[in-house]
Amino acid sequence: MTRSRQSRQWALKWGHIAEWLAIFFLTAKGYRVLTRRYSARGGEIDIIATRKDLVAFIEVKARRDLETGLDAISTGKINRFASAVDHWLMRNAWASTYILRCDAIIVRPFRLPYHIEDAFSLPFA
Repeated sequence: MTRSRQSRQWALKWGHIAEWLAIFFLTAKGYRVLTRRYSARGGEIDIIATRKDLVAFIEVKARRDLETGLDAISTGKINRFASAVDHWLMRNAWASTYILRCDAIIVRPFRLPYHIEDAFSLPFA
């Protein structure tokens, strides 16, 4: 089933709003956002943030419910995400002394974002 142009535009807009909500949520939890929408090698990392001795690579999903959000993080998505993480790590050698973690934040309508720490592992880790 193909989505209409208007539907795709709304999904993109909702995704951008979800990223900003996730950033505000992370900031309130004491994280410092380094970058957002880091793209490399065919993959993208929605948010890269630090807190103390941790670097978190965060996938943000805007979905109606938690289960649908988690299901959207497929093996293919993780592989593309891993490629971008690998690229970022090659350009940021300082991070090798930090704990590296892949998190997910699921943003649902009319609820606080749901932060899942260590949500998935990378194939090369």
